[in-house]
Amino acid sequence: MLNEIKKETEAKMKKSLEALHTAFNKIRTGRAHPSILDGVFVSYYGVDTPLKQVANVNVEDARTLAIVPWEKNIVPAIEKAIMTSDLGLNPSTTGEVIRVPMPMLTEETRKMFVKQAKGEAETGRVSVRNARRDANSTLKELLKEKEISEDEERKAADEIQKLTDKYIAEVEKMFQDKEADLLEV
Repeated sequence: MLNEIKKETEAKMKKSLEALHTAFNKIRTGRAHPSILDGVFVSYYGVDTPLKQVANVNVEDARTLAIVPWEKNIVPAIEKAIMTSDLGLNPSTTGEVIRVPMPMLTEETRKMFVKQAKGEAETGRVSVRNARRDANSTLKELLKEKEISEDEERKAADEIQKLTDKYIAEVEKMFQDKEADLLEV
């Protein structure tokens, strides 16, 4: 039973890290990366569809993404979706290929993105701590119902705290890597 609680808690903490990784991918750096456009949805026959499902997104060079739609008639819809997203990107179309140049990051935008990354990291830490809190409350309930002893509860709580420390350190490392990436000129 205690192993199940520990495994469940670790699974929740891993999901928190995955969510943080996804959030960090949406914060753009100076380099072109297809995952920047993961949050862009295109109106495709009246349905909001992820850009990945209506076009190929490739890195043309270090600062440019090339988008090749599968249908020629959705080029304007893709352009509009990119422009209305809050990414600050301006696509340009040459025939069937949409090119999205990545603007240089100014010092001000770098600081803003670092602040955004710091907020995402804090959300990740809170999520990890919430998983710990849930596990600890489950342990306390088991102790209260006399299904486990105080020693077992204390030992399990210590193991969960070690897991928490490990995942908080991982969040911190991910944030430091993203911050270094953003501040790199």
